[in-house]
Amino acid sequence: MGSALLRVLCLCSLVALARPARPANVSIGALFTFDSVIGRSARAAIDLAVADVNRDARVLRGTHLSLVAQDTKCSGFVGTIQALQLMEKKVVAVVGPQSSGIAHVVSHVVNELHVPLLSFAATDPALASAQYPYFVRAARGDDSSQMAAVADIVTYYGWREVTVIYVDNDYGRGGVDALGDALEAKRAKVSFKAPFPPDADQAAIADLLVRVTMMESRVCVVHVNPDSGLAVFAAARSLGMMASGYVWIATDWLAAALDSTRPPNPRAMSLVQGVVTLRQYTPDSGAKRSLTSRFATAQLNRTATLNAFGLAAYDAVWMAARAIDEFLEDGGNVTFSADPRLQQEVNGTSTLRLDTLRVFDQGEQLLHKVMLANFTGVTGGVRFSADGRSLADPAYEVLNVGGTGVRRVGYWSNHSHLSVAAPTPLRIKTNSSQQQEQRLYSVIWPGETTSPPRGWVFPNNGRPLRIGVPYRTTQKQFVSKDSGPDGASGYCIDVFKAAVALLPYPVPVSFILFGDGVKNPDYSDLVNKVANNVFDAAVGDVSIVTNRTRVVDFTQPYVESGLVIVSPVKEKSSNAWAFLKPFTLGMWAVTGAFFLFVGAVVWILEHRFNPEFRGSPREQLVTIFWFSFSTMFFAHRENTVSSLGRFVLIIWLFVVLIINSSYTASLTSILTVQQLSTGIQGLDGLLASADPIGYQVGSFAKSYMMQELNVPESRLKELAIDDYATSLQLGPRNGGVAAIVDELPYVDLFLSTNCQFKTVGQEFTKSGWGFAFQRDSPLAVDLSTAILTLSENGDLQRIHDKWLNPGQCDSSQGGDVAADRLNLSSFWGLFLISGVACFIALVIFFTRILCQYGKYNQGDGEGGTPPEEFPVRRPERLRSIRDLITFVDMKEEEAKRAIKRKSSDDRRDRSIASSAGASSFSASTV
Repeated sequence: MGSALLRVLCLCSLVALARPARPANVSIGALFTFDSVIGRSARAAIDLAVADVNRDARVLRGTHLSLVAQDTKCSGFVGTIQALQLMEKKVVAVVGPQSSGIAHVVSHVVNELHVPLLSFAATDPALASAQYPYFVRAARGDDSSQMAAVADIVTYYGWREVTVIYVDNDYGRGGVDALGDALEAKRAKVSFKAPFPPDADQAAIADLLVRVTMMESRVCVVHVNPDSGLAVFAAARSLGMMASGYVWIATDWLAAALDSTRPPNPRAMSLVQGVVTLRQYTPDSGAKRSLTSRFATAQLNRTATLNAFGLAAYDAVWMAARAIDEFLEDGGNVTFSADPRLQQEVNGTSTLRLDTLRVFDQGEQLLHKVMLANFTGVTGGVRFSADGRSLADPAYEVLNVGGTGVRRVGYWSNHSHLSVAAPTPLRIKTNSSQQQEQRLYSVIWPGETTSPPRGWVFPNNGRPLRIGVPYRTTQKQFVSKDSGPDGASGYCIDVFKAAVALLPYPVPVSFILFGDGVKNPDYSDLVNKVANNVFDAAVGDVSIVTNRTRVVDFTQPYVESGLVIVSPVKEKSSNAWAFLKPFTLGMWAVTGAFFLFVGAVVWILEHRFNPEFRGSPREQLVTIFWFSFSTMFFAHRENTVSSLGRFVLIIWLFVVLIINSSYTASLTSILTVQQLSTGIQGLDGLLASADPIGYQVGSFAKSYMMQELNVPESRLKELAIDDYATSLQLGPRNGGVAAIVDELPYVDLFLSTNCQFKTVGQEFTKSGWGFAFQRDSPLAVDLSTAILTLSENGDLQRIHDKWLNPGQCDSSQGGDVAADRLNLSSFWGLFLISGVACFIALVIFFTRILCQYGKYNQGDGEGGTPPEEFPVRRPERLRSIRDLITFVDMKEEEAKRAIKRKSSDDRRDRSIASSAGASSFSASTV
């Protein structure tokens, strides 16, 4: 026993000797601008974090954490030098820097020296690339997530364009690129970029904002540094840009600046009234409140407070300390070695003393421990996302500046996006089906307005909207050149002017004719010029078709349209047998058969009850025929008295009513349409033929027929509307066309003065005319509302009547040429209902007859002699059939009396038989 214990003690001693001893001291660096909004908060937070780490016996047991801080002084050059000096002091990790520009440079240094760089404020998304493997973002989110939040706010209020004002450095450019990508995913865009240099003065910023006021968008996103950002709002206020109508959205720099002083600076608050800003979300906790209190106590100036970046810096120190502790716990050793490449440079002609820089040999192992961070800090849960480049689950508070403080109007997270509920804990993610609807509390906008601004105005740059107008050479009532001040006139122009007059803001426009004035222009080319920014919009008889909606936005249609077929017609006398044409031969045959069938059924059902359906066989046959066909005119004189007969007759009269109505309507149509005979009756007939088809110059009808209807291009013939009549009259045999396919408004105007032509068939497309604007133009939405107003108040119809009055053709002869005969397929349901009713009635009738006959025939065949009226015995089956027919032919009253008499006779016979049996029994007994 003692020897075994001794061996265990020896083994433990060997293990302890094999594991390297923990170093007495480990140094980390801090790299940031001391005298800055972020730096002042971060410096005290980092000092408190280092003190807390050294005070906590559970972390770095026996190892003291030292801090070496260097001031970058908001300079990329100074920051680079300070970073090199920091590396000389053999730090194993660096907390910082706060600037994205300095982080780009320093990342190259730490890559070479294998020192993890834990930045709490560098938010440029480009730093997350594989180019910087030793850069670790210790902040809750980068500008990709922040700009996603901005994009959600923009689209939440329905804005489509924003102007972004930013500092022209890595931080600003990276944020703008991220904002552009986020807006593009929401079908919005950055319409104007307004960069200014990092050292710009107030005058330069004011000049830049003057250019912003000349742009269309009134939604301004400000992405600058906290130290100089308020200068942007000071210049905006002096230019009157903080008034109603403007929208100002600031990224998290503004919340950091406002949170840095308590109470808030009144001058700063007066500059940013109505601004919406973001703040990195950190859930409330006891650790956060304790740190905030200690931070205030540690400051000489008690008005200074801890902002979100200071909280992130505090957690960054703890992240580094925990990683170092785990690294040492696993037996890691802290050693540094010279870089051969730097030594080679020193042996040359360089005097930069690069030989003092050392490579951290275990840097990659420590970086791995940093990326495994998983603890709860003052900012909440600290762990890295799946890609390992930034902290997971970024979230922001959406704040509205007003009065003497800020008011939270909602939250944003990458799980729920905009919501009035706080983001869920890291490990309790809400399912997508349970996510709340996008929502924010009400915002007080600049100018102390509560209704969301429209977000755009017409640019104040002296340039009116360039409106492309088709230069039509035919049917100029729609739109064409005019000698007036506008240069264009017509129905479409008047509708556009009337809609613009309803807008609550002025719209300066300039009409530009599109076309050579020789023939009608190609409307697809006009739409493409709008998409390519040659025109701002297209106003005219522009059809809304699928391939055009892919490149431009259309307003609400102000004219309903569709493709129709125009064909020549000629007089034709009516046929003497035209009255037979409404029904096909099969329909006539089935209808006649059903008349006879229903007449026979009613005769069967009424024969026993109704004397009008009795008589000699000849009289009954005449009654059947007369009753059958008299129901066609509801002129039958025979009354039905049985319930089943009335049931069948009611259903049949309903069927006759439908048949008569259909026949009358069809005959009327045939007698009218026969005066307008044409060889083509509709689209099917047009496609089945091989004759030429005409279409209007510039119309989309050609592409539609080729792509959708597979009509060969060789059959299509381009025509001006003035040539329609001549081509149709010539016909396909004489160089003309068999029919013309064009839009309904053109055709209506053409037919109003050309009575010898008519439309055939139905419209085979449904579309309309609208005004075309560039994609995401807010004017398209406002004009759509105005067009609906014109339609509701009747102005649209009045404009139509002004320009498009009908011609001298008789409208009663108009309409589509079509006269289809009615066939059995349209009425088989009615015949089926009538036939089923007759069948049910007959089943009930004969069931009742058989029951009565059973009672009538009861007792027959039980013995005894046959009746005296049948002295000669006949086959039993023939006798039964004859009795049944005789019974069926009886009147109902006679049948009932016979059954009653039969029952009395049977009772009497049974009584006599019983008496005779009793007498016989007595005699035998005697």
